[in-house]
Amino acid sequence: MRLRNVTVDARDPRALAEFYRRLTGWAYTPGHEVADPAGDDWLSLQVPGGASRLAFQRSDAEVRPWPGGARVHVDLDVPDLDAAHEHALACGARPLTGTPEDEGHPDDLFRVYADPEGHPFCLSSPPLDHP
Repeated sequence: MRLRNVTVDARDPRALAEFYRRLTGWAYTPGHEVADPAGDDWLSLQVPGGASRLAFQRSDAEVRPWPGGARVHVDLDVPDLDAAHEHALACGARPLTGTPEDEGHPDDLFRVYADPEGHPFCLSSPPLDHP
């Protein structure tokens, strides 16, 4: 068994995919680069080095506010947490409060954000001994 996709519900899948493309630098899955004039109901970004994708599908469901509404979120490892923080803000991410980092846990080298549709995601800087 292997993971194929992590799929995120979105009111505007193309706009949310574009946010994550700018944030991560990942390419669209072949065939998904150009917007579909009939509407992008489903599209994906290819995760480098594997067959997994981060996908986006149209849904009118409301995203409940953090922290109560999140059931799944994406964690992204970054080499420089401070630089990634600035990049995330420039892409349109919104920092969320109530994170372990805010509560003074020095071993938790991560920050929690909301994407433009309100889905939480984390940027983390793994310790040197982390695989």
